[in-house]
Amino acid sequence: MDMIAFLKTIGYVGTWAALFTEGAFFFGIFLPGDTLLFPIGILAGQDVFNLWIMLPGCFVFAFLGNLVGYEIGKRWGPKLLQTKYASKIVKDHHLKTCDDFFEKYGAFTVVIARFIHFARTLVPFVAGMSRMDYKIFALYSALGAALWAMGIPLLGYFVGGLIPEGSIDRYLLPFIAVLILIVASPAIKSFIKSRFFSENDETR
Repeated sequence: MDMIAFLKTIGYVGTWAALFTEGAFFFGIFLPGDTLLFPIGILAGQDVFNLWIMLPGCFVFAFLGNLVGYEIGKRWGPKLLQTKYASKIVKDHHLKTCDDFFEKYGAFTVVIARFIHFARTLVPFVAGMSRMDYKIFALYSALGAALWAMGIPLLGYFVGGLIPEGSIDRYLLPFIAVLILIVASPAIKSFIKSRFFSENDETR
C-alpha cells in the first residue's frame, strides 16, 4: 500500500488516534507524529481531506493525549519506570533530556516538546510524575497542541495547494523523506557524537 492509500485508509480517526496515543502512552514514542501531520495537510490541500474537520480533531486529541500522559505519570510514574517493558523503551538519557528541558525552559518545555519526537511522549509523563501544577500544564499543553497539531497540517495544506493536480504521488514521498531527515537529525547528531567522538576521547 502506498503512502497516499495508507493515509486515506486511516483517515480522520486514524490520525486522531495516533496523535492521542503519542502523547498518552509509552509505546506512542514509536509513532511518527510530524511525518503524519504534514502529509495529511498536503492531502487536505488536494481536497482529499476537509481541513476544517481535520484540524479541530488534531488539536483536541493531541491535547487530550497530553492530559492522559500527565495523569499516568502522576499516578503510576515511578512504578511504571521500574517495569521491564518501560525500561526497554524509556532510557535514562531520555528522562535526563526532559529534566534538562524543564530546568532550562520551565513550563514552556511542554510547548517545545511538541516539536521533538521522543519528548512529545515523555514530557507529559515527567510533568505528571514531578507534580507540575495541573492548570499551568493544561494551558501550555493547549498552546503546544495548537502550534504543532494545527500548525504543521496548515503548512502542509499550503504546500499541497501549490502541487499541480494529479501530481501528488510524485511530490508527497520526497516531502516526507525531507521531513523525516529534519525530525531525525537531532537523534542522528547525538548518535554520531556518542559513537565516534566518545571513541576518540577514549583513545587519547
